[in-house]
Amino acid sequence: MAFLTELWLPIILSAVFVFIVSSVIHMATPMHKGDVRKLPKEDVVMDALRGSGVPPGAYMFPCCESMKDIGSPEMIEKRKRGPVGWLMVLPPGGCNMGTSLMCWFVFALVVGALSGYVGWHSLGAGAHYLTVFRITGTAAMLGYAVSHAPDSIWKGASWWTTTKFIFDGVLYGLVTAGTFGWLWPKA
Repeated sequence: MAFLTELWLPIILSAVFVFIVSSVIHMATPMHKGDVRKLPKEDVVMDALRGSGVPPGAYMFPCCESMKDIGSPEMIEKRKRGPVGWLMVLPPGGCNMGTSLMCWFVFALVVGALSGYVGWHSLGAGAHYLTVFRITGTAAMLGYAVSHAPDSIWKGASWWTTTKFIFDGVLYGLVTAGTFGWLWPKA
């Protein structure tokens, strides 16, 4: 944990800078407009879900009770008929923007701390700016960018949307790398 005493400032500042960059991307640019679409007959679907008493959680449909059922004729027919998908149900009232933003900032702190940890134990104090940039940036990009690929692999998210989030993650990784390179402790 000694790395925290040496790297607390770049960890905090990289999280602040990532928070600012992500806010600009999502609020001031049209880049993510259209990432999600409105359901046809939204009110009918919402009434059906409400009437079914679906509690908050993640759902897959059709969903097998066990892995042995995945190849059953009934399940194959359900998948052929469709729709097939994932559904995320939030509590009534939806997400709390303040709580979500705070959780995003804490996530940025965690990615910054892990990136600093990797850099510190790989390089130590006095490392050259570009070396710090390369190591901490790679670690940060793993946290911010690569983590989006499973959404397209397993959950059917469009690869175009995932690519945009990966691009965001690369930017966040570069911001993190630049912050660590700038504030890396001298030997």
